Amino acid sequence: MEQVSKFSGYQILMTVCIALIQFSVVLDFMVLSPLGPFVMKDLHINEQQFGVVVSAYAFSCCISAIVTAGFADRFDRKKMLLFFFSGFILGTLLCAMSTSYAGLLAARIVTGIFGGVMGSISMAIITDLFEQSKRGRIMGFVQMSFGVSQILGIPLGLWLTVQYDWHIPFYAIVGFAVLVLLLIVVKMKPVDGHLALQSNNNAFVHLWHTLKNKRYLRGFLATTLLATGGFMLMPFGSDFALHNLKIKPEDLTPLYMITGVFTFFSTMASGFLADKVGKMVMFTFGTVLSAIIVLIYTQLGPSPLWLIIVLNVVLFIGINSRIVPAQALLTSVPEPKDRGAFMSLNSAVQYLSGGISAFCAGLIVYKGEDDTIHNYPILGIVVTCTMAVALILMFRLSRMLKKPVDQTPKLENTDLLDQ
Repeated sequence: MEQVSKFSGYQILMTVCIALIQFSVVLDFMVLSPLGPFVMKDLHINEQQFGVVVSAYAFSCCISAIVTAGFADRFDRKKMLLFFFSGFILGTLLCAMSTSYAGLLAARIVTGIFGGVMGSISMAIITDLFEQSKRGRIMGFVQMSFGVSQILGIPLGLWLTVQYDWHIPFYAIVGFAVLVLLLIVVKMKPVDGHLALQSNNNAFVHLWHTLKNKRYLRGFLATTLLATGGFMLMPFGSDFALHNLKIKPEDLTPLYMITGVFTFFSTMASGFLADKVGKMVMFTFGTVLSAIIVLIYTQLGPSPLWLIIVLNVVLFIGINSRIVPAQALLTSVPEPKDRGAFMSLNSAVQYLSGGISAFCAGLIVYKGEDDTIHNYPILGIVVTCTMAVALILMFRLSRMLKKPVDQTPKLENTDLLDQ
């Protein structure tokens, strides 16, 4: 059992800042899909065009993460954060101002270019500022952004859309993000201790060295399989619930909100337990629990709402028990001098594998004449198999990480952390 260490006041402040950033980025990404009917009606676009708008964000995120990977360790991480977060705010503002299909598509591409690397920059900062014994709790707290966006963000966005129009939620995100940006400008110290460790000034050579590092490749492979399960099940989740499980459309809101509440609290619990009992212990528990629920859930026919809610809640507890410790482990994979590049490439791998997984899921399942989803049980088996392989890879990765000592440098700008 690992000893749980305490946080300094500055570390708490930085955790809150990073969590607020992630909330802004996650909400911007998640809110568009529920607003789809309003957007399509207002801009006179069809489902295929709207699908292009949604996918353009993911692909621009992937490309941006790859392009910036070679430069990620060449600058003060605070400056990188401010630059890309400002670009993200600009992209979201363009979304709010869009009045045509072309304008919205361009706005989503801009948002993806800047928002796609926000997660990797945040993870690099976390690794620089927090030792390994604290990262589980940090990841748990940061991951709460998904739960909060599901509990508060999406329902509020829908309410603003119904009361006014679909542009207002994006304006609200811009206003919130500007406040977070100002907080970072005023309170965050430079994060530049990694600059002294750089030995190669060529960004592309740095990128190539990161790509060919066998240690890092194991981390990328683990990320690929971690992203597979969620992206395979999510695209068809609502359709499966409505047409196979036979719940009412109005029941989707309480289903997502209740699941979001438990997601919010389970992420914190997963982070604490990951630091307390061990990250691989939590990951194994989460994998076994998730696999069992996936196999049960994907086999269901018409079911009562309470059972569907219970299964979804337990499934998300299992998912969080996998994601939080896995991310904490992955932060220890790169050497300090390569953290930015590794995190950027890892984000690119996540976006790319997610897109491929969703495409593969579309090849497995199909809609019948009665709108029911067919082959969903087969999809559940495929997802369970990927979870089993991911468990083996994470076990090998954790064994590899036990050999070297945590190489987190003592950064000159964090001398007040332990006060």
